[in-house]
Amino acid sequence: MIRSHAHVIRAALLFRLGGEQQITTPPTATGDYAIGLEELASMTRDHNISSLQHCGGVKGLSKMLKINLATGIVGDENDLIKRMNTFGANRYPQKKGRSFLRFLWEAWQDLTLIILIVAAIASLGLGIKTEGLSHGWYDGASISFAVMLVIIVTAVSDYRQSLQFQNLNKEKQNIQLEVMRGGRIMKISIFDIVVGDVVPLRIGDQVPADGILITGHSLAIDESSMTGESKIVHKDQNAPFLMSGCKVADGIGTMLVTGVGINTEWGLLMASISEDTGEETPLQVRLNGLATFIGIVGLAVALSVLAILLGRYFTGNTKNPDGSVQFIKGETTVSKAVDGVIKILTIAVTIVVVAVPEGLPLAVTLTLAYSMRKMMADKALVRRLSACETMGSSTTICSDKTGTLTLNQMTVVEAYVGKQKINPPDDPSQLQSQAGLLCEGIAQNTTGNVFVPKDGGDVEISGSPTEKAILSWAVKLGMDFDVLRAESKILHVFPFNSEKKRGGVAIQTADSNVHIHWKGAAEMVLASCTGFVDSNGSLQSIDKEMDYFKVAIDDMASCSLRCVAIAYRPYELDKVPTNEESLGKWVLPEDELVLLAIVGIKDPCRPGVKDAVKVCTAAGVKVRMVTGDNIQTAKAIALECGILSSGADAKEPNIIEGKVFRAYSEKEREIIAKKITVMGRSSPNDKLLLVQALRKGGEVVAVTGDGTNDAPALHEADIGLSMGIQGTEVAKESSDIVILDDNFASVVKVVRWGRSVYANIQKFIQFQLTVNVGALVINVVAAISSGDVPLNTVQLLWINLIMDTLGALALATEPPTDHLMHRTPVGRREPLITNIMWRNLLIQALYQIAVLLVLNFRGLSILHLNQDDRKHATIVKNTMIFNAFVLCQVFNEFNARKPDEINVFKGVTKNRLFMGIVGFTVILQIILIEFTGDFTTTVRLNWKQWLICVAIGTVRLVKLPNFIGWDISTQVNSGSALFYLQFWFDA
Repeated sequence: MIRSHAHVIRAALLFRLGGEQQITTPPTATGDYAIGLEELASMTRDHNISSLQHCGGVKGLSKMLKINLATGIVGDENDLIKRMNTFGANRYPQKKGRSFLRFLWEAWQDLTLIILIVAAIASLGLGIKTEGLSHGWYDGASISFAVMLVIIVTAVSDYRQSLQFQNLNKEKQNIQLEVMRGGRIMKISIFDIVVGDVVPLRIGDQVPADGILITGHSLAIDESSMTGESKIVHKDQNAPFLMSGCKVADGIGTMLVTGVGINTEWGLLMASISEDTGEETPLQVRLNGLATFIGIVGLAVALSVLAILLGRYFTGNTKNPDGSVQFIKGETTVSKAVDGVIKILTIAVTIVVVAVPEGLPLAVTLTLAYSMRKMMADKALVRRLSACETMGSSTTICSDKTGTLTLNQMTVVEAYVGKQKINPPDDPSQLQSQAGLLCEGIAQNTTGNVFVPKDGGDVEISGSPTEKAILSWAVKLGMDFDVLRAESKILHVFPFNSEKKRGGVAIQTADSNVHIHWKGAAEMVLASCTGFVDSNGSLQSIDKEMDYFKVAIDDMASCSLRCVAIAYRPYELDKVPTNEESLGKWVLPEDELVLLAIVGIKDPCRPGVKDAVKVCTAAGVKVRMVTGDNIQTAKAIALECGILSSGADAKEPNIIEGKVFRAYSEKEREIIAKKITVMGRSSPNDKLLLVQALRKGGEVVAVTGDGTNDAPALHEADIGLSMGIQGTEVAKESSDIVILDDNFASVVKVVRWGRSVYANIQKFIQFQLTVNVGALVINVVAAISSGDVPLNTVQLLWINLIMDTLGALALATEPPTDHLMHRTPVGRREPLITNIMWRNLLIQALYQIAVLLVLNFRGLSILHLNQDDRKHATIVKNTMIFNAFVLCQVFNEFNARKPDEINVFKGVTKNRLFMGIVGFTVILQIILIEFTGDFTTTVRLNWKQWLICVAIGTVRLVKLPNFIGWDISTQVNSGSALFYLQFWFDA
């Protein structure tokens, strides 16, 4: 809406200005600057070219803003503060997240809890009326307190997860970018940009603020995020205005920042919206469906119990603990009858509360939030929640080589200048007359920068790792970067293209000669060369020496070196387009080149990559390398990393070139894709074709990428993994997860966490359904047979709290284990409840039901309570059932930790949160039994009764033979002694 209004206002303003013949007013000085905030912001926002010309163009504007276009702002603290105070900071007011009170309100909206609150109020009033104030308030107050506790715990849990998601969203927005300050390129946060900053722009970058183009070559901007139109807009001196939030689609350039934060249209737009954290993942959708189904079953059971209890009550079959009938027709007062009905209604509603598994969606939220936070510590920023789950199902990872499998710390270790091998490669004495042209090509055909401090400190080199390696080599050979840049004028730039694997620049020298310099993949540049410069500076034909250079490239590639060729060609000045529009469309000639040098750049393998690849292989995840490098270089690195096990594997189709793969038909690609382990000289489109072929073959594909052209493959893959250091903003926005340290080992950690999310949800499902089945069956059977339930409202609400909130918190935050990486990937359509889970769930539930029903119907005789007062004996029996049931759930949490392992206590002491929740639950249970009898309708138990409850809780399943195809194997812990022995042994 804001954008639409802005366009309407702008159109009206332009119409008016057209009628007034574009009358402009001179800029107004503000403080230390010759132009004010409003004039500057409106000039950029309205794309007012006449106002810019009135200021003297970008050069005149730079003087008004007190900056040097070549070196940027001074950048000291006083300068930055002054600019922020005058023109604002690059931040915008964000909508506040929902407050804790809002979460309380939402938790209270649950219909079953509202019914319980109404029942509690009615029970409170009737209790006080019938039993007096001293004792009559117990039941109503107990229910009210239990309900409030559930609401508060739910609200606190949801609020904490909301804060975690907010923090992760802030991290996503904190983009790091390069600016020129004081003559040097430095990396800063997007929030630290100020008006006057000079910002270099490259393909894939996000325009960090509103600004004006200083210089640009083939610069094209995707303004769809602001205008809604998908058309790419070309920027030059006739259309110099750049809008914050847009993406660089092509070319390179530098911009002068003129508007930041709320003074940009992007800032206004972002201030009016809030980050949506309400994304539902596929697993959440499935669990919501499961929860709804269980809730319907629970509702049906509750209605059945309600009907049975009401029928028994009004037919006189419901008795008090002392044996007296509760309802006698014609004798029982209306208030007592209403009181009885309310108690029955409360029990039925409580059964619904227990039956509806609110904890299932909560467990997903908890485990996702916990995993996202821990993944952040493991250098992985999750952009889409669903990726956490999907990563656990991945069957193959298509990884880049440079910077992911390697360190991205490049150095030139071999060099051929002309036909001469320079040894060592940075010895300037071995260079003769070729040095001038070579250094000119390196200095001009680069997006990097060399900064020489005036105080004589170390030279600072910026740019991509490859650029830095070549610039460092040239500096050691004696290149004076600033002098060479000043001696010639750049006419046109062809930015490095991942399809052509090269980049070029046309320059005009001081003596009006035109040189076109090219740099790129060695064998591709070499194929375009017709000559080379020998050690005497003479031009020689390359025909006879072509094999020599090819062998040199192969030798370097086989040593896992990246091979880059540097070449040039002279060009006639009169053939260069003169007007700006033609120059912008000029295609640089790339034939008849003269070879100047071939360099071999070493980029060592990352430590730990070989182990990470082994872990993936053991986990059933195939690692494939997809790289733009020479096939020999790719092969050498793949062997070093363990992706290829031996040289014997290095043959087609295991190792293949991109051009060969793309030449196959779609059906052939599907068959061959599964066999491919290494793809060399691949273009971004080859990577996309590989991903599509693998997905059609049923693979769950994770892909790494860092360039703008990788965006289609990242988007197509099941999980897109972009690189946080070398990745462009376009790549990051197309990805699901950002690997902050560009390390393949971090990708493997993401797989572990993905599997952990799924495993933790399964643990909680097993735990929750066991409690559900147990509580429902016990109450239903008791209600039908005796007209009363052993677990009353307050007790059921306490069980609900243990089961839903505390249980979810304990099991959803289990850290990943090595055991997870010894399984095969989880299929995307695999059922949530596995055969092993069904086994554990049913037998655990049957065990609990059997034991507790025996206590319910034979408890008085088993506990030798037949001689006691019947009312007191019934309360003792029900207390024992309640206590034993709770302790069953406490120890069942240990069962649920390791559904498919024998030793359920392994590593339990390392999870302090789990131990804390279990300890907290047990302590609260003791307090509940021993000190709150009046509120919970319980009595104190002696040590023998406590021991019986503990023994019931700690018993586990006996090793049983296989039946109906299930793998039945688990152990027995007969009593508390063995439990504590195993627990402390593990600790």
